[in-house]
Amino acid sequence: MKRQYLEAGKIVGPQGLKGEVKIDPWCDGPNFLVGLKRLFLDGKVEMKVKSARVHKNIAVVLFEGINSIEQAEKLRGNIVYLNRDDVHLPKGVNFVRDIIGLEAIDETSGVKYGKVTDVLRTGANDVYQITNRGKNYLIPKIPEVVSEIDVDGGTVKINTHIFGGLFEDED
Repeated sequence: MKRQYLEAGKIVGPQGLKGEVKIDPWCDGPNFLVGLKRLFLDGKVEMKVKSARVHKNIAVVLFEGINSIEQAEKLRGNIVYLNRDDVHLPKGVNFVRDIIGLEAIDETSGVKYGKVTDVLRTGANDVYQITNRGKNYLIPKIPEVVSEIDVDGGTVKINTHIFGGLFEDED
């Protein structure tokens, strides 16, 4: 089941004296985060964004109603969430949270190889960690290997033939 609110980052402290907070982004980066018009504390309390900008590798956000360093300091340590309805992803792009838990199956035979337990960011492409019976396998998310991602169906189809027997010990 898709979660409505997804973790987007953590408030690491105030920025300046006027109530801005620094948010360490846990999403695609600070540029993505500063494009949102609202965030949620604990996935419940709506915080409207008055202004937002990128500074180095963090997002600096001023929330409506937060006007001092003292008020900003009280927000330190809070996890901020985004509402998935506020984000329009391009076709074929998914939230990492939606990928984790999908069943990895062979695109030809339908053999199940385990569940996606992590998505690693390598720069060139993402890598899916597939776990089966306590053993981890790393699968690059490239078109030659990952042929289909069906979040609603709960599966990710992979071409295992390209690996030359990676999963053979699972038979």
